[in-house]
Amino acid sequence: MALRHFLTLNDLSKDELKQIIERAIMLKKMQKQGDIFEPLKNRVLALIFEKSSTRTRVSFESGMAQFGGASLFLSPRDTQLGRGEPIEDSAKVLSRMVDAITIRTFEHQKLQLFAANSSVPVINALTDDYHPCQLLADMQTYHEYRGSIEGKKVVWVGDGNNMCNSFINAANLLDFNLVVACPKGYEPMAELLATNSHCVSVEHDPKKAVSDSDLVVTDVWASMGQEEEQKAREQAFANYQVCPALMQYAREDALFMHCLPAHKGEEISHDMLDHPSSVVWDEAENRLHAQKALLEFLLCNA
Repeated sequence: MALRHFLTLNDLSKDELKQIIERAIMLKKMQKQGDIFEPLKNRVLALIFEKSSTRTRVSFESGMAQFGGASLFLSPRDTQLGRGEPIEDSAKVLSRMVDAITIRTFEHQKLQLFAANSSVPVINALTDDYHPCQLLADMQTYHEYRGSIEGKKVVWVGDGNNMCNSFINAANLLDFNLVVACPKGYEPMAELLATNSHCVSVEHDPKKAVSDSDLVVTDVWASMGQEEEQKAREQAFANYQVCPALMQYAREDALFMHCLPAHKGEEISHDMLDHPSSVVWDEAENRLHAQKALLEFLLCNA
């Protein structure tokens, strides 16, 4: 099998993405039934995290354990990377010792450089530009509740951040219509919008954007590394809170998602996570199952 990396959703074809989603649903069923399935026995996953994490770290570590493998968590304090070793050198050495490497970092270019020098699959566990693993879980969750997302209207409410960028890639691959509702000046990357103008549009009025939507998604207003912008962003996004009143504009059976952690009283109202439309707890759990399906795909040619 040729070496495959997962740096953005675009590293998969449309059929491969659908395959991983369907496989994640099957792996979830198997796990709930108590089936023992260990395709990665004696395999090792290294987790290099320069940003803090709860769901991403736990889901990858649990997934490897359930698959019969092992994982190694490496923070900047634990490796020579944190002391200035060139990325290329670390990639060449680590990829001789483990079977796959998951990286959570700031600059997307750093991830790309590491992958270019790795002899094993490299997985993007979040960069400033993209968060594709979360999209695997989100698309799995929508499929479980509503079936195919093809032709549906999805609305992103909030900052044009890494999650929004990955939703743009998903819209192109899975043929749904994405509307980005954000304040002026907080749009996603212009090049990404231009490339995907056939399936993505920007609407600065959140009520108009959410009208007749099938799925509403949001994220924190200030991502990791943007804490100093918190006050300015609170003012800019004041009218972009997802709450029951805003969901009234969506379709009656619309779903609500948030990748978590959530800042209640900011991007969502205090009651939104437990709103009837909310599927955030299943969405969070599906990080485990979707990433197991990804690991199997990359390491077993499944």
